[in-house]
Amino acid sequence: MKYAEVSDVEAGYRKLDAEESERCDALLEEAAVVVDAFNAEADDDRKKLVSCRMVRRQMDAGSQGAVSFPTGASQGSASAMGYSQTWTMSGGSVGELYLSKLEKQLLGAGSKIGARSPVEDLAT
Repeated sequence: MKYAEVSDVEAGYRKLDAEESERCDALLEEAAVVVDAFNAEADDDRKKLVSCRMVRRQMDAGSQGAVSFPTGASQGSASAMGYSQTWTMSGGSVGELYLSKLEKQLLGAGSKIGARSPVEDLAT
């Protein structure tokens, strides 16, 4: 089960080679599981958009030299002769599929406040 195809990820991103396309297809299946865990009832267009964003972020994290910092990093640091590099990730870590705050909101699962008391059910 996937909500997007490799061509959807490529659109507005970049052309993937054969190996990347295969990896992308597998990541789209994995992204669908994550999306469904947050809201399986979300609109299909939103599921497609979120899946593409998650996979693009992961594809960038695995590319060598194409991006100078991990996609999704909120802070970064670099040094030269001491070979030091530091990054702070905003929603997950490089190497894993994760949902950003915006993506959770797109799925209807972000920034909700609520409470439920099982004791109240006993009173009625």
